[in-house]
Amino acid sequence: MDPYESPKLNSIKFSGIKLSNFFKNRALWSVVLIIFLSSFFGFLAGMVSYGLFYNYLSDLNIDFLEVKTVIEKEYILQTSQEQAIIKVVNDVSPAVVSIVISKDVPIMEQYLYNPFEEFEDFFGKEFEVQVPGLRQNGTEKKDIGWGTGFIVSEDGMVLTNKHVVLDTEAEYTVFTSDGKKYPAKVLARDPVKDIAVLRINQQAGEVFPKATLGSSGDIQIGQTVVAIGNALGEFKNTVSVGVVSGLGRTITAFGEESSGFVESLEDVIQTDAAINKGNSGGPLLNLKGEVIGINTAMVEQAQSIGFAIPVNQAKRSIEQVKASGKIVYPFLGVRYVLITEKIKKENDLGSDYGAWLTKGLNEEPAIESGSGAEKAGLKEDDIILEINGEKITVDNSLSEIIMKYNPGDSIVLKVLRNDQEKIIEAVLGERSSS
Repeated sequence: MDPYESPKLNSIKFSGIKLSNFFKNRALWSVVLIIFLSSFFGFLAGMVSYGLFYNYLSDLNIDFLEVKTVIEKEYILQTSQEQAIIKVVNDVSPAVVSIVISKDVPIMEQYLYNPFEEFEDFFGKEFEVQVPGLRQNGTEKKDIGWGTGFIVSEDGMVLTNKHVVLDTEAEYTVFTSDGKKYPAKVLARDPVKDIAVLRINQQAGEVFPKATLGSSGDIQIGQTVVAIGNALGEFKNTVSVGVVSGLGRTITAFGEESSGFVESLEDVIQTDAAINKGNSGGPLLNLKGEVIGINTAMVEQAQSIGFAIPVNQAKRSIEQVKASGKIVYPFLGVRYVLITEKIKKENDLGSDYGAWLTKGLNEEPAIESGSGAEKAGLKEDDIILEINGEKITVDNSLSEIIMKYNPGDSIVLKVLRNDQEKIIEAVLGERSSS
């Protein structure tokens, strides 16, 4: 064999080949040279590309050599506020209850009848027709509504809205947060405010968790609040968080169409914490876990505008129910609108402050029959300017001033009638809860 002839492929043994023989093989030398040159120029091209790419990333302020490792950690509460909210919910939720309203409602069934049956004998079979109709076939108990309340005493006294338990013919059932079910009785419905008090039919020796009542006298706009309630009657103990959006609001609240509930609510708290149907009667809480309001109304045409009755207005009702089983208020017997500059201009009134005596939304009389106002001679369209020298304004309403007195007290009214001021004395009557 020619010493420079390429060996057959199956005769090559890399582990035993001699170096002198290796370099004598031109074919292998050519292969090695090609591999070397390819590797050299490939390496050179890679370095050039690396330099260009590195400079490009440097211009973008990207450090591609930095490697970050993501490690999953246990969630840690980030703020003291977050910790406070969670604590409030855990502490107060056991005292929040769902209220279900049940009532006997008619069972309606469809049937066929002949509206011309009485004429069959006279006109014959031509009037024998069958048309569908509805008729009552007994009654059945159904859940017709729902709301929220919260326990304020260990023996099961529950505070809620009056409009939640307005139906005197309905039955009320309370569900606690742990799923227990209790029949409940309405002890009193506040005759002035949207407040009612119930009592759970507790078992012997049973003690209920209760919510702590705070003060609504030092609430600040912007402070964080927590609302808990039976949202939409489905989602019990739903929590929403927001801030106090306004104070001292006056609104007119409407219940469901079937309830006919309409009430003017004064000095209420405005909040952006979500309040939905079913939240009515639930607590509005500060970050100490204290009740500062009773959630009562929302604006359906808007977002995040809800209202709560200040808890200080409810404390008096609770104490009266504990003491006497009813809620009693001094009562003058007038319907009125607090005058603002806008109301003065729209109605051509003679004063920009005071209480304008006018009919209700459903044409209820401005002066109630048999009341202290009627006996004193007050008339529709009178404007009460002062009570015992205290000026009536939007921030100091007639009802707030009257609440400082007791049934049977005499008060002196400064009244504007036909642009002339008059002094009228009236004796306050009594309005009690149902």
